[in-house]
Amino acid sequence: MINVGLYYRVKKGHEEDFEKAFQGVINFLKTFPGFIDAKLYKRVDDPQEYLIYSEWDSLDTFRRFISSREYKDTTGYGKSILEGMPKHKVLQEINT
Repeated sequence: MINVGLYYRVKKGHEEDFEKAFQGVINFLKTFPGFIDAKLYKRVDDPQEYLIYSEWDSLDTFRRFISSREYKDTTGYGKSILEGMPKHKVLQEINT
């Protein structure tokens, strides 16, 4: 299993747009084989900053998602409401 942190800074006044777009993506992800879960977080002291924390059964599954038309459509729209480029970090769970 892997976890992915997707960090976004949203243009002022577009916070609700971003949150609605996330809901659309999560509806698609629920049908995507290998997707486990995702949660949206908003930074408490800076409400324009968001984290989407997602869980996947494998890195290959996540790569298939970011190659999908749905992901590309969402990121295309996102360019109009985001400040700068999002940052993504892929993490692997380590259990000892």
